[in-house]
Amino acid sequence: MSPAGTDGPGIVAVGETPALRHPDAACTTAGLMAQAVGQALRHAGLSPAQVDGLGVASFTLRPDRAIDLAWQLGLRLHWCMQDELGGASAINLLRQAWLALQAGQARTIVLVSGDHFTGADFAQLVRGYNRSAQDYLSPLGCQGPNPLFAMLTQRQMAQTGLRREDYGALCVAQRAWAADNPNAAYRAPLTLAQYLDAPMVAPPLGRLDCVPVVSGATALVLQARPTGVHLRLVSSGARYNHDQQEGDGLQTGVAELADGLWQEAGMGPQDMDVVSVYDDYPAMAVAQLCDLGYADANDLPGFIARRIATRQLPVNTAGGQLSAGQAGTAGGMHGVVEVARQLLGQAGARQVPGARHGVVTGYGMVQLRYGMCANAAVLSREES
Repeated sequence: MSPAGTDGPGIVAVGETPALRHPDAACTTAGLMAQAVGQALRHAGLSPAQVDGLGVASFTLRPDRAIDLAWQLGLRLHWCMQDELGGASAINLLRQAWLALQAGQARTIVLVSGDHFTGADFAQLVRGYNRSAQDYLSPLGCQGPNPLFAMLTQRQMAQTGLRREDYGALCVAQRAWAADNPNAAYRAPLTLAQYLDAPMVAPPLGRLDCVPVVSGATALVLQARPTGVHLRLVSSGARYNHDQQEGDGLQTGVAELADGLWQEAGMGPQDMDVVSVYDDYPAMAVAQLCDLGYADANDLPGFIARRIATRQLPVNTAGGQLSAGQAGTAGGMHGVVEVARQLLGQAGARQVPGARHGVVTGYGMVQLRYGMCANAAVLSREES
């Protein structure tokens, strides 16, 4: 990656559609992606003719693929890539696009993630998510990730002393951040009592522990030689099948890459002004905060009370997926876009004053027990 303070690529703009719980019949995945790309290019002051690279992540764009979307957007490309690793796809694309820009394979790359779900679309996705889901989980009535992460949450509670009230404090804090995000699916204030009274889905998971499915798209614009305010990717790392599904799931692959991530960045957790962790469930947000070095697994209730419930630590400042919604693969880019907004100074009423450094994680692709993919990136604001 390009060390801070050196010439090299930069993120110059972002785009994001509102998260739609009930999109109209005319809504399509390609249409949502076009909106996000158009918004990001306008913010960057660029035209489609200046784009020569495209990276796409989507479950529902099919039967079309990245090259089809490029044609629909009128793009003539030197670099094109597609990624379908769910919540890890955004950082995957970001890392590869950065290398392509450094190598001179493109000058301006747009990365876009998005999905549009009807009820039938989502049901089909969870039934046939992968071969394991088709052959082993779905026939048992275990459809989708909720039952699997309910068991993981039970394990985390037993090992750490966390209670539903602690997870609720995290959800309430993220909803408070979401109140100032006009794109969030859920912005109304949430109380701990409302969280605890929500219907059970898969004990101990209630409805508000489970990420809401939405339709939407997110986009980033990167340039090989940016001018003005832009963001550097100062470090990143990834792990895939880090324990071959043989661990307890309470530690993600982020734990293995964290030391190298901070060493490459020349910074530590304490230097980050804004943090985004992939939050399909509260237990996974907590796990990744431990993996990054923010929390001690021996004092998680205290950490949540001191740093999260008070919003002293700016975590998931757009509301996270638990309040903003998960638009399929766009959920993976939601956190990247939010950290970028904060560092570019474009987060509106939720802006963290003086934010210059941020860290974001990705996590996803559930196998028989939990996610197989984990990655993270540190971004820094620069001006030239």
